[in-house]
Amino acid sequence: MSIVKINALTVPDEQRELLEQRFASRAGAVEGSDGFEWFELLRPIEGTDQYLVYTRWRSEEDFQAWMEGPMKAAHQGGGGAGGAAGERPKPAASGSQVWSFEVVQQAAPKKA
Repeated sequence: MSIVKINALTVPDEQRELLEQRFASRAGAVEGSDGFEWFELLRPIEGTDQYLVYTRWRSEEDFQAWMEGPMKAAHQGGGGAGGAAGERPKPAASGSQVWSFEVVQQAAPKKA
């Protein structure tokens, strides 16, 4: 079965809009990556300042290939939104933890 990677990003209130804008304007390379199955950016409603970045992959190997290829390339260098040419923009998050899970059970809505 699939694997899930959740990146828990600590985002101060004043950085929330910037974080969401950066995800909205991302290159989209993950969607074309081999083994990629799903992405969601989850905004906290109450009780936490952590956004969750949920991705689902066919295998750990597919995730690692994306990490070492497209993701690494997208996060190196500079000139993107919020930074001058050759300069990397300041992160919107003040902290990050990556959680890994294997999907052992799943269900979909029943068809009527």
